[in-house]
Amino acid sequence: MTRSLLFSAFVLYASALCAQGSKELTAGYYTVVGAYDNTREDFAQRYAESLQAKGLKAQYGFNTSRDLFFVYLGAHDNLKSALKDMYGVRGNSEFKDAWVRVVPGVIGQPGESERPVTIDTAPVEEAVVVETKKEQAKKEEIKVEEVAKPVVVVVEETPAVVEEEEKLVQVYPMTLGNSEIFLSLYNASNNRIIDGDVMVIDTDRGKMLKTVKGNEYLTLPDPRNESGKVTLICDVFGYRKLQYDINYRNPVADTALAYVDMMGLSFVVSFDLVRYRKGDIQTLSHVYFFNDAAVMLPESRYEVNQLVQMMTENPRMKILLHGHTNGHYHGKIIKMGPEKNFFALGKDAVNTVGSAKDLSYERAEVIKEYLMSQNIEESRIEVKGWGGKKPLFDKHSANARKNVRVEVEVVAE
Repeated sequence: MTRSLLFSAFVLYASALCAQGSKELTAGYYTVVGAYDNTREDFAQRYAESLQAKGLKAQYGFNTSRDLFFVYLGAHDNLKSALKDMYGVRGNSEFKDAWVRVVPGVIGQPGESERPVTIDTAPVEEAVVVETKKEQAKKEEIKVEEVAKPVVVVVEETPAVVEEEEKLVQVYPMTLGNSEIFLSLYNASNNRIIDGDVMVIDTDRGKMLKTVKGNEYLTLPDPRNESGKVTLICDVFGYRKLQYDINYRNPVADTALAYVDMMGLSFVVSFDLVRYRKGDIQTLSHVYFFNDAAVMLPESRYEVNQLVQMMTENPRMKILLHGHTNGHYHGKIIKMGPEKNFFALGKDAVNTVGSAKDLSYERAEVIKEYLMSQNIEESRIEVKGWGGKKPLFDKHSANARKNVRVEVEVVAE
């Protein structure tokens, strides 16, 4: 690679780091009117300035999880006010594609990053058109952007002429195929917006139709069944599973249910999530290990961090980690070395020999050590290795791999 290319790569990398370290959006609900690539902060700033020149309270901020800058006209601490604001903003034809961007986390609790800042009003010097390949990819990747598509933004020197306000048109009859639905994942006990997925099930056939992201606008797949019902299952680690039914062909009738609401021309299904309670046992279903090793694969980091978060929120909670393997055997066991690399087989890894019960114990133990490295007290964590004594499936079946697992039991709270 030439020196100039290296320099260009460094500039892009540095600008991305800068984006992620400044103006980070804190947890909440934002009425968004534009989105920009992480290297285009100047464009986001310029668009916000142009809107402020028109008398609008525009701000912008960076969202690390989306790797985008968002320009928004309102920030809210609850979903209903955000949706109401969104429909008001959409009444202006300039912002007819405005949408709500949800940032997970505890509302009102500042994080390590700075809060979004208001931009001082300044004249706009030139027109800017923003449309990158990366942004086009974002539109396909992020469901919420399917509703709001002002990723292509034009900023003019003079205020744009606002056309006569467009009226929202209701489609009749309203179904979950022609109407937006918002799946709200929220923990009211600590005012936290939860990041997670929702499974969409054909209620009649018990068949999985799709897995969708929570806290986003979307339309649901048609179950094409007799009852017209779909089942929505929210099973986020650290929270008790919730399951709701809704009628795909006539969701308006379901607004009488406590968990279904209608805001403007959108439906809202509210999953009020509750933390595990004493006696609950849940599998760390996205924690995986290297073969014959008590070392976690890198993709395990997210879920064990959710476990850390759960225990940090409740300092009185104590857990028992149950380690399980697939079958009974005696052989090689690779342990984490003194460098304490929890998610990679380093050169310092230690090779030992032991039973399946020993391996299951060591795998639970390495999770305990990780929790302790994240300031969770050792006295709050117990460990037990079962080996292959408690399989979920026959060890020769197609699902035998699922026998290799670590379960979390809440023993005190």
